[in-house]
Amino acid sequence: MIIGIGSDLIDIRRVEDTLKRFGERFTQRCFTEVERKKSDRRAARAASYAKRFAAKEACAKALGTGIRQGVVWRDMGVVNLPGGQPTMALTGAAALRLQKITPAGRHAVIHITITDDYPLAQAFVVIEALPD
Repeated sequence: MIIGIGSDLIDIRRVEDTLKRFGERFTQRCFTEVERKKSDRRAARAASYAKRFAAKEACAKALGTGIRQGVVWRDMGVVNLPGGQPTMALTGAAALRLQKITPAGRHAVIHITITDDYPLAQAFVVIEALPD
């Protein structure tokens, strides 16, 4: 059962400008430590951050809250499963919201796909509730 869908498209040049203007102030505010380490190692650093930012926006839409109702950027973090597939790790208000929208007797699985083709980055998030 699908309980949430979200998508987002972002201009990588906007993230490039934000990184130049605000640097660590931006990355510390919006990204988890795991995301910062991964993105800072990339040659296409801005594209990496842009994909993760788009994933957060898409996840917030899938949760039905957007970035409000206590859900903040760092409550959602792109992490990779052992095989490399991306997914989202939720904490704080985002995790509470996921718990609230997940029907009894089911557990939530978050599927994401992220991509970029300069100057755009895109993310899709599907939240599925599977039987326990």
